[in-house]
Amino acid sequence: MTDEELFERINRIEIREGKERTIKSYVLRNNVISPKAERIIRDYMSDHGLFFEDSPLDYQKLFGNSNPVVIEIGFGMGNTTAEVAIRRPEFNYIGIEVFLQGFVNLLGILGERKIDNVRIMRFNAVDVLNHMIPDGSIAGFHIFFPDPWQKKRHHKRRLMNPEFLHLLSKKLVNGGYIYMVTDWEEYAEEVLEISESEELLVNPFGGFAPPVTWRPVTKFEQKGMESEHPINEIWLERIQY
Repeated sequence: MTDEELFERINRIEIREGKERTIKSYVLRNNVISPKAERIIRDYMSDHGLFFEDSPLDYQKLFGNSNPVVIEIGFGMGNTTAEVAIRRPEFNYIGIEVFLQGFVNLLGILGERKIDNVRIMRFNAVDVLNHMIPDGSIAGFHIFFPDPWQKKRHHKRRLMNPEFLHLLSKKLVNGGYIYMVTDWEEYAEEVLEISESEELLVNPFGGFAPPVTWRPVTKFEQKGMESEHPINEIWLERIQY
């Protein structure tokens, strides 16, 4: 693959749609890859990046070990992702993000700090889960501060809905977890409510969960706390059979 082909593929997101699995491609506007970003992609994509493939991932081959795998959906700029991976080296991590600047930023962090237990993709999370992640294979999901789509008419765009929660649940190993954090209380309450109807999940806390020690406080979160926005943490677990 030439550099031009590599940059083009990074800059293009493909959406898989329909039973025939046809591919619709589109380029997000204003995604100009700077010379610095080109260097990061050229230097680190082969070691830390993934491209979409219509086949299940082989985690052992991908990471070179059999450690449990955690997926983070929407990692933003990726600083928290990197720090969690350092604090919990006994896990492997797959990060999924469509935001180009965030993808490149985390790619650079992983390469420069030589963080070997993280691989990242710039793709649509639902398609990755449906086509690349086998059922019953993931130890946990991290979803930190997803867009709350505050206006009522936009609530249908929220990531966490009954269908998506069920999809996550199917991908978990027995006892695996879904860990969501948000500063939008109404959204958090909604997720708690829909989780009660998901037969594959149980809430061990009966409501909001206490903070975990290994998740660092983000700049976004700090601003929210300074504005007296409550930080709501949700921890759900796959029922063990």
